[in-house]
Amino acid sequence: MNQTPPAATPASPMAKRFRGYLPVVVDVETGGFDWTRHALLEIAVVPIDLDAGGRYVLGETASAHVVPADGTEIDPQSLEITGIDLDHPFRLAKPEREALNHVFAPIRTAVKKHGCQRAILVGHNAHFDLNFLNATVARCGHKRNPFHPFSVFDTVTLGGVAYGQTVLARAVQAAGFTWDSAEAHSAVYDAEQTARLFCAVVNAWPPPPSPAP
Repeated sequence: MNQTPPAATPASPMAKRFRGYLPVVVDVETGGFDWTRHALLEIAVVPIDLDAGGRYVLGETASAHVVPADGTEIDPQSLEITGIDLDHPFRLAKPEREALNHVFAPIRTAVKKHGCQRAILVGHNAHFDLNFLNATVARCGHKRNPFHPFSVFDTVTLGGVAYGQTVLARAVQAAGFTWDSAEAHSAVYDAEQTARLFCAVVNAWPPPPSPAP
């Protein structure tokens, strides 16, 4: 007896738009520029979501302060730029593995919600954030990294194409948002501003036509 195979589950709008990947904005604050030796100090992630009208919006931010891993270095000049006080009593930093677990869990939930295969990192100078993330994953032997290992969406490129601006503050302002220099270089603030920029560009760009049957 022949049976009709079950109909395939249609791809969600998010999965269709980005080839099965969920854009997740990531910003890291670090102890320097060399991911092979400098410490990860903060990480914030913002999964991209859809509102009722199908527009791209910010999902819920997750973040963690990170305890510098043994053997990593911190350039004092980097702390001057970020304003991070490693000894602040309310910093409540987590070890690297615990910090990754904290931010990876909501990403996996968002990936499942939108029927995507995995996350793809969105960042301003995105490979900087990805390299630090991958180095941290390797250092603590984490086995459940939800991100594509090398592909990214870079808002430097998107901001340059859409607004003629490659500096994050200027691109955000060109997109119609405010920028508070006093809040900059916080992982949460920079990630959320980058997410606003990404959504503004993608919402203004018409979706690709559906392939012919």
